[in-house]
Amino acid sequence: GTMLIESVVTGPFQENVYLVARDRGEECVIIDPGDEADRIQARIDELGLRPVMILNTHGHLDHIGAVPDLRDAYSIPFAIHPADRFLLENVNEHARLFGLDGYRDPVVDRDLSEGETVEVAGLAFEVLGTPGHTPGGVTFVADVHAFVGDCLFLGSIGRTDLPGGDPAVLKTSLRDVLMKLPDETIVHSGHG
Repeated sequence: GTMLIESVVTGPFQENVYLVARDRGEECVIIDPGDEADRIQARIDELGLRPVMILNTHGHLDHIGAVPDLRDAYSIPFAIHPADRFLLENVNEHARLFGLDGYRDPVVDRDLSEGETVEVAGLAFEVLGTPGHTPGGVTFVADVHAFVGDCLFLGSIGRTDLPGGDPAVLKTSLRDVLMKLPDETIVHSGHG
């Protein structure tokens, strides 16, 4: 079926937030709300969307910054793989290393597991384990769309020199998981 996929580029790291719904005026999922919750909310309002869940591909600072505000604003659950929970602790201390401030630690409502399908907003998101950029990194596949977080970019792959990164593990994820998706798959990355 058709899907509405809207991206909002947020924060100093120019991270891609995805609003995914069946159409305008419908329930939506927020994938990787990194920063600038107010701008994300403005786009949600413009499209008449009703957020029902926050899904995260991984737990790095630039992908989770707006999670607490949006979770509170819409009273919706936040889901992430448990292997990335360690990245959600002391977020503001980590932010200060980048000269940033005002971050809150997100509260996790639901643990994602590899191979499950999250049925939400009239859509089905298959959860594929794609660790390497982080230990709990996942890719969400809905129809022909793959939301890969930071494991794959146009012309390059994700960094492995950040907390939790492992180059050998990332290589396996790319080869055994992402490369096996159908050729018509449309890849939505975390940046760029």
